[in-house]
Amino acid sequence: MHAKKTLAAVAALAGAALALAGCASSNPLTGPTTDAPGSSGATIVVGSQAYASNEIIAEIYAQALEGDGMTVQRKFNIGQRDAYMPTIESGQIQLFPEYTGNLLQFLNKDATETAPDDVYAALKKALPDNLAVLDMATATDQDSYTVTKAFADKYHLATIADLANVKEPLTLGGNPELADRPYGPKGLKSVYGIDIGFKATGDTTVESLVAGTINVADVYTSDPRIKTDNLVVLQDTKGMILASNIVPLVSKDIEGKVADVINAVQAKLTPDALVEMNVENTAGQQSPSAIAKKFLADNGLK
Repeated sequence: MHAKKTLAAVAALAGAALALAGCASSNPLTGPTTDAPGSSGATIVVGSQAYASNEIIAEIYAQALEGDGMTVQRKFNIGQRDAYMPTIESGQIQLFPEYTGNLLQFLNKDATETAPDDVYAALKKALPDNLAVLDMATATDQDSYTVTKAFADKYHLATIADLANVKEPLTLGGNPELADRPYGPKGLKSVYGIDIGFKATGDTTVESLVAGTINVADVYTSDPRIKTDNLVVLQDTKGMILASNIVPLVSKDIEGKVADVINAVQAKLTPDALVEMNVENTAGQQSPSAIAKKFLADNGLK
């Protein structure tokens, strides 16, 4: 997770980095402007991080606003929070798909909340005065305890707590650092009272799970292999893992203008929907624009 930084402190560094980037290619944080951000009739600037899953969500937001008659400018593929957060606070970007837990820990490294509603409430308090968040979606992009469907069916697993019913040794696979994280083996013991072994599987975690060399895996909840490899994400009923629900970060001066449209999108943005869209991108080789258009049409939002 990111350490706490003040937005003012990173603004200068972000500006320098972006200036250098502009020498090689077009700068995603600059471009033609119409009215000043937040003014009547202004173009709404939507941003995204530099990976497909986040860009898909940003494109959904952009197309939904355009479908409601608004003018949108896209500034996608910006990079990490150190780069884009100062531009959001300054109003250069006014709408951005974010993740509750990760954003909270960026703003407040001492935050201890983990459950979805608690994280969302704490995030609202931690935001700069000129920013707000709209409704959070049920879709997440976070760590999870995941098993194969065959293993879930064998032991009737739906939640992490259900692992207590497994009648064979449990082995959790994930990156090496998971061994000492609060939601690793020690966390499972302290929060759920369940003993589990650990195997560092790194980039082969899903492959190890499917092969049966581990029977529980730490998999990000937006991973398209959850669908393509027929996996089951176990519900974390006790909030052991930091929740990172998708949430729109927005400038307060346009909050009222976009809230109804974007919150309607958020209501349809489920875990299954997010994974399906990521499958369409990776396996189906569909562009974020095409995936967003289909999502909006399928959900009666355009």
